[in-house]
Amino acid sequence: MALYTETVMDHFMNPRNVGEIEDADGVGEVGNAKCGDIMKMYLKIKDGIIVDVKFETFGCGSAIASSSMATEMIKGKSIEDALAVTNKQVVEALGGLPAHKLHCSVLAEEAVKSAVKDYYDRNGIPYDKKRFPDCGNCEACHMV
Repeated sequence: MALYTETVMDHFMNPRNVGEIEDADGVGEVGNAKCGDIMKMYLKIKDGIIVDVKFETFGCGSAIASSSMATEMIKGKSIEDALAVTNKQVVEALGGLPAHKLHCSVLAEEAVKSAVKDYYDRNGIPYDKKRFPDCGNCEACHMV
C-alpha cells in the first residue's frame, strides 16, 4: 500500500484555494516551529456563509493537502457547518493519512476555527471560548 492516497497526492500537487484574501473577514493562523507546520486561513463571509476561503501553508505535503481539503469542505457552507468540520472528516475526505501525519488534519480543523474566531472578534459576535483552539498549546502540537 502506498504511504499517501491519490487524493492526498492530488491536493498536495494541485492544492485548491491557495493564496490570500486581501480584505478577509476572518484570518486564522495556527502551528508553530515545534510542529514544523504553519497554516494561515482567510475567510470571506456574507450573511453567515463562507463565500470564499484561501490558505497559505508552510509545511509538508500532508499539511498542504489537509489545508486544501478543509477549504473545499467549508466553502459555501454556513459558519456553524464549517465549525462542525473535524480533523477526522478531513482525513476521511483525503482517504487517510499516515498516523504520524494526523496532526496536519488537526491543524487544518484548528485553522478554520481560528479564522472564524477572528471573524467573531472583529465583529463583536459573542461565542463560547471553549470551541476554539489555543494554538501554541494546541492538540496538534502535542501529537508530534
